[in-house]
Amino acid sequence: MSSVTKIVSEKASLIWSIADKLVGVYKPHEYGDVILPLTVLKRFDSVLSDKKDKVLEMAKKYPETFAKRDFILKETADQKFYNTSKYDFKRLLDDPDNIEENFYNYINGYSDEVKDIIKNFDLNKQIEKMASNGILYQVIDTFNSEKANLHPNYVSNIEMGYIFEEIIRKFNELSNEEAGQHYTPREVIELMVNLIFEDEEELADSSKIKTVYDGACGTGGMLTAAMEYAKKLNSSSRMLCYGQELNAQTYAICKADMLIKGEDSNNIRHGNTLSGDLFPGETFDYIIMNPPFGIEWKNEKNAVLKEAEKGSDGRFPAGTPAISDSQLLFLQNAVSKMKPEGSKVAIIHNGSALFKGDAGSGESEIRRYVIENDLLDCII
Repeated sequence: MSSVTKIVSEKASLIWSIADKLVGVYKPHEYGDVILPLTVLKRFDSVLSDKKDKVLEMAKKYPETFAKRDFILKETADQKFYNTSKYDFKRLLDDPDNIEENFYNYINGYSDEVKDIIKNFDLNKQIEKMASNGILYQVIDTFNSEKANLHPNYVSNIEMGYIFEEIIRKFNELSNEEAGQHYTPREVIELMVNLIFEDEEELADSSKIKTVYDGACGTGGMLTAAMEYAKKLNSSSRMLCYGQELNAQTYAICKADMLIKGEDSNNIRHGNTLSGDLFPGETFDYIIMNPPFGIEWKNEKNAVLKEAEKGSDGRFPAGTPAISDSQLLFLQNAVSKMKPEGSKVAIIHNGSALFKGDAGSGESEIRRYVIENDLLDCII
């Protein structure tokens, strides 16, 4: 077991042990509704801890009406977010009788970037439920144990991303969901990144800013791998990440992860890629994606058919596949995001993308479009 795998496994198991405090109040498939958002908050808390007191001093010095207050506080925190509440995870334990009220104060002290993330977790509902059942203090206390230390000096950003994915995987097992909807094995992502970044010389040129897009980004594992690869080639290289995700919780985790990394978290957007492209008309240097398999697009049917009617001016110029499986729609969306001068695309499919549908079917026409336009380099 590698050191990274060991750290991820230990931290994820420890955090998941918090479920012991939830027994009786929550059903097993609901544990993730508490553990995921609190893990994100704990990471935020740890990242801000070194500059916490300095931020509080500056917050007192500059009133909320001061135009540059937001900029100053982010500079002081040395992050793209901050918290002006006097509370943190440790200080919340100082007043057990008022922990619910103080927790709301703590959350409201975050800058707008974090508030948007918290909103997608519906955390206020969970705080109220834990408080009314007398377990909020116990849960926060467990997150303060030394074994739950999520400070960047102990847990790197990439390790933290793996921890999020491992917690989601465990949560999905309890929910009887397919982990594959949110989790792509590390070795598969590594292979995809190596394939699309074969031109290492250009990628290492720090004078050029490259972009990477994932239209089903989940927690952002593929985007993170792309950034890490670029930085290995040249620490000063820039890889701007863009992603769209339907699931509110995984979107929130991805956005949180990008925020902590110092990236532009506004480039991670929440919505259905098939029915509502949130990057209209934009193209990217690299596109990497693991869309869902065997998921019907019945709910998006009207929007998809309307888009397909645009022909070459839309995202689905080759037509539509059977309504029972949307993956070839994601493929066409990826193609529509390619630059005219060329982009590199790596996308995961199951076998049905290759074989489903007779000649003349929607699937067959999409495959023909890809081949006749010389868009296919290889199949692995």
